[in-house]
Amino acid sequence: MARNKPKAKKLRLAKCKKQTKWAPFWVVPKALRLGRRVHPGRFTAIKRNWRRDKIKA
Repeated sequence: MARNKPKAKKLRLAKCKKQTKWAPFWVVPKALRLGRRVHPGRFTAIKRNWRRDKIKA
């Protein structure tokens, strides 16, 4: 990829990066009630890895 990227492409890549993050810690007790211990990654809609799944940005 080029060293200098257009701003629009940078914004698209930044959005994709945000989508793969885990949900915040307070989402788990809010969704499943207190007491259940579940990984916050379960509440992330889009799970992508930089090596495995490529983006069409």
